[in-house]
Amino acid sequence: MLSSASQQSQSLDKETVLSSLPPEWPADLTATIAARVASDDQTVVVVLDDDPTGTQTVHDVPVLTDWSAAAIESEFDRGTPAFYVLTNSRSLGAEDAAALNDVIARRLKIAANERGRRLSVISRSDSTLRGHYPLEIDVLAEALRDDDDEGGFESPVDGQVVVPFFLEGGRLTIDDVHYVAEGTRLVPAAETPFARDAVFGFTKSNLTEYVEEKTGGRFKRDAVESITIDDVRRGGPDVVREKLARLTDMRPCVVNAVTLRDVQVFAMGLLDAEEKDGKRILVRSAASFVQARIGLPKKPVLSASAINSGDGANGGLIVVGSYVPKTTKQLESLLTLDGLEKIEIDVAELVGDDAEERARALDGMMDRVRSAVASGKDTVVYTSRKLVTGSTPAESLAIGNAVSRGLVSIVSDLDVQPRFVIAKGGITSSDVATKGLGIRRAMVLGQASPGVPVWSVGRDGKFPGMSYVVFPGNVGGDDALRDLVRRLSSE
Repeated sequence: MLSSASQQSQSLDKETVLSSLPPEWPADLTATIAARVASDDQTVVVVLDDDPTGTQTVHDVPVLTDWSAAAIESEFDRGTPAFYVLTNSRSLGAEDAAALNDVIARRLKIAANERGRRLSVISRSDSTLRGHYPLEIDVLAEALRDDDDEGGFESPVDGQVVVPFFLEGGRLTIDDVHYVAEGTRLVPAAETPFARDAVFGFTKSNLTEYVEEKTGGRFKRDAVESITIDDVRRGGPDVVREKLARLTDMRPCVVNAVTLRDVQVFAMGLLDAEEKDGKRILVRSAASFVQARIGLPKKPVLSASAINSGDGANGGLIVVGSYVPKTTKQLESLLTLDGLEKIEIDVAELVGDDAEERARALDGMMDRVRSAVASGKDTVVYTSRKLVTGSTPAESLAIGNAVSRGLVSIVSDLDVQPRFVIAKGGITSSDVATKGLGIRRAMVLGQASPGVPVWSVGRDGKFPGMSYVVFPGNVGGDDALRDLVRRLSSE
């Protein structure tokens, strides 16, 4: 393999790299892990998800968008072995994100302690390394400590593990370097547009260096433990367990993986380290680790008939707010579909100072959406493609949230139930879910296409039972969104 330095600075041929790796661990561990989870009626796996796209590898798992003490306690009382809590903290500033994670963690700790349950907490974030790291992990470690007789971990946290592997999105980690697959090439993450994010930008693709960069040097790269490809493919769970046993005092560890089985081997070693060695470890991961951790088998992509759960005579609604280049290309492809009602929102109007002008523009768009959906036409509402940013990360977040509010108002005011709703992008999909559709609890049905989760709107939400498709901004090929809409419209 290439040296870390050369990998940091150039893309690689994917087939050549993958063919050079040792064979996978011989055993499929899905059933073994699932059996351990099923037999452990004391542990509850809780995934704190910083945007709704983190459910993109699971099915038949509930998602809470309400983190009140009552909602959390109710989920514990259902006996749910694993569930998500949507924090949407990637849309928040650092101070608000910290406060939110602290509140949720303490409520989880109290609920678990009162019921004699143990917590296994996963901080799910972006597979392209954007998000509040290490802030959220640090806050969780402090809030979950058993220092106030309210339950939580039985001892201080020993380690934090970073696992950004995401199979469906082509996010692979090899020799500690995290890559984004683009066609036949593996591009170091720091050389992609994601690394230039106005709020969460970074410069290092090597995860040990990324940890040093993001922690401000608190953890030097040489102090970061690494679970290598050789460890998971030749050493297996026992070697993973041995390395995790070395972690103390929140020492970081990064995980290399290119297949789901690699992550399963890591998950099994983690279970052993926690159960047999008493280690207390927090995981910062992308979506694939959750699937491996709970032993969830893959489920075929949902059929169009399973997703088209609304009024069959009405059109579907697609809402696009994400600005990453992949979304723009997918939107351009979608707009070539015949028979699609296309409504563009001028971002300048949404973030301008003239409230009356903004209201008039939104009212006009609302009338067009209502009429099109009621007539059976699939309708896409999308923001103009010129990215508007602020002079600071906080200003950029504020602008993004203002745009999202405009999109949400169209959904919340809609009085005609669409055949389905698709939301594109993290902030957009979270706000459409919670503020537009009023979702408080949803069930993940599965995926509409690889890496694209489908929720069933709960009974407390707008349009109960309707399918809500959360389409991540950074997933799929250029035609993925168009192909999905066309498939849903063909039945």
